[in-house]
Order: sequence, then C-alpha cells, then structure tokens
Amino acid sequence: MCRSKNKRWWVIYLLPILLFEAPVCFAERADRNEPMHLEADQMVMDDAKQVSTFTGKVRLSQGTLLILGDKVVVVQDKDAFKHATVYGNTAEFRQKREGSNEYMEGYGERIEYDMRTETLDFSGKARLKRNLDEVSGDHITYNTKTEIFQVNGSNTSARNTPPQRVRVVLQPRPQKGTASPPPDVTKMPDSNPDQKK
Repeated sequence: MCRSKNKRWWVIYLLPILLFEAPVCFAERADRNEPMHLEADQMVMDDAKQVSTFTGKVRLSQGTLLILGDKVVVVQDKDAFKHATVYGNTAEFRQKREGSNEYMEGYGERIEYDMRTETLDFSGKARLKRNLDEVSGDHITYNTKTEIFQVNGSNTSARNTPPQRVRVVLQPRPQKGTASPPPDVTKMPDSNPDQKK
C-alpha cells in the first residue's frame, strides 16, 4: 500500500520532466496583464453578486490564452480577481508558452480558470498536450505560472464501469546533431552493399 502511494507521487513529480524535456518555458507572462475578453450568444449579469453567465459558443481570451465552451460562469472577488468555470461537450484551452512558438492545449467537460492562482482544472475526459506529447485522466490541475500539473484517474465505484487510469504518450526527442529523419525501414535495399565488394 505504502509502496503504491510512493509510486504515484514519483509519477506526479517526474511527469512534467518526462513530458517536457525541452528547456523550461513557462506560459506567456504578458497574458496576466491583458484584459479578459468574452464573447457569447447571451449574457446574464448579477451585479450585486458579481456573477456573469455567458451561454452559446462562448469564447474567453486573455492575451494568448484562449478558452472555448458552451457556457461560462465568471465570478469576480473583492480584489477584482476572476474565477471562470467553463462547461462544454468538450471545453478547450490553449495558451502560448513564454519564449517559444509552442502552445499548451487542454480539454475537458469542465474547465475552471482561477486568475488569482493562475491555475486551470480540467474535469471529465481531461487531456493536456504539448506538440505530440499528451497526458489524460479524469482530472488534471495545471498551473500556468509554474507549468506544474497533477493528473488523477477516476476511482469510480459504479457497476460495470472500470476506473479510468492516467495515460501518457511521450514522443521520442530528436538526438542532437541528427538533421535527417531515421531511414524508412520498409524500403530495404535489394542487396547488401558489403556483398558487392
């Protein structure tokens, strides 16, 4: 029991290193100083409670950060920080990484974005990817400031529903000094060049 818990913690700490072996690049720093823009088919605002509800093809953007969903509920606290909860058949997130042309992308049935802590929570069929590397599980917490994330599978007790495990796909990194792609092994030469000598 103790051994399996330790394994889980090692996976949580090592996963960002495994997924992102490239030099450390954080989420676009300028995004936090940009205004938040929202577009939707409809908006209902409760000014007394500082709650705004947007429905219908909602688009939330802040600098390079983009979140798309069917419904977004934005709550503003007393310090003017906003917390957005995004719902969708599959809600989507995308943000450019600092000093790079790469983007982080995330998907889930619900996404919660907290501007104060700069964290995103993806729930329900959650996925997070960068280029071809991808991690998926039932719930992912991602800090855009530190690029640290935690992935959990589901511990469902429903009958005939197996628990969802954490899954990771890591693509091989090109070796330094290799400019050309590996040879296509399906196209083998007709004869061995050593035999022609």
